Amino acid sequence: MSEPILQLSNLVTEFDTDEGRVRAVDDVSFSVNAGETLGIVGESGCGKSVTAQSIMRLLPQPMGQIVSGEIRFNGQNLAALTLEQMRAIRGAEIGMVFQEPMTALNPVHTIGRQLAEVLLLHKKISKQDALRQSMVMLDRVGIPAPDIRMGEYPHQLSGGMRQRVVIAMALACGPKLLIADEPTTALDVTIQAQILELIRELQNDMGMAVMLITHDLGVIAETSQQVVVMYAGKVAEKGTVYDIFDHPTHPYTQGLLSSIPRLNTVPKSRLAIIPGMVPGLRDLPAGCRFANRCRHCLDSCTLASPAEEQVSAGHSVSCYRWRDLPPLTEVPA
Repeated sequence: MSEPILQLSNLVTEFDTDEGRVRAVDDVSFSVNAGETLGIVGESGCGKSVTAQSIMRLLPQPMGQIVSGEIRFNGQNLAALTLEQMRAIRGAEIGMVFQEPMTALNPVHTIGRQLAEVLLLHKKISKQDALRQSMVMLDRVGIPAPDIRMGEYPHQLSGGMRQRVVIAMALACGPKLLIADEPTTALDVTIQAQILELIRELQNDMGMAVMLITHDLGVIAETSQQVVVMYAGKVAEKGTVYDIFDHPTHPYTQGLLSSIPRLNTVPKSRLAIIPGMVPGLRDLPAGCRFANRCRHCLDSCTLASPAEEQVSAGHSVSCYRWRDLPPLTEVPA
């Protein structure tokens, strides 16, 4: 078993808003092992991206704050570092692929200049060497005619090309950890597959860990060894990809898996859904946050938030009634 390269312990992140303070990430703990892929899955607004921004210390300022908890990367607590110390880690030791490449790239600078800037910031090399290495990186991520692309602007590239440029920027300095936040959003299915395969190939070549954030369970099943399921800012369930897909224990995880269309579904039949809505961050319930949507909920579930319990080695769940739930195959659609 490899050692965790990243370990979050009881992370709490809050935002100051006009309506008061809200807690977007609440007591989140998980680890990412060197060389492995951890998938974080959940509905929009469940805290996935805020968790990534907390790790990178890129929370909107001055509203966003890490209130408590630790983010240990290579033995040091990122939450306790100064901004100057974090700048030395971002891009060099931790790379990040942002959700929308068009907003991640500067529209008024060429691709070559933006790539070279990353290398010049973290490596003691000349501008000519930085441009040369940038061209090599573009070729490595599968961009044709990299010498021409170096002089082009983001709007001149397709969505898939821009995403490859963002990946090249994130990996230019050979980071130990790559955080990919919805790296295939807004891309067609063919390009999605190419981007995921590219990340997998580069991961194998460079031996880095990957933290993949997505709402697509198919992507998680294809790419990840470990999975964290988040709901309303909390971890609902975590385990190996086999634990989550073969033995889902939390009602929310079961609901997500039940809602996936299957080839053997009766034609024109209704798809399974999870009823209700995710609670707003300003009026979170005192008990289980999934209680208002859970058909197994009892009154006792609404009194206090459930603690994390071990289902098996490496598989844990935060649910009062997980022992009483039927297996997923017996859960009606």
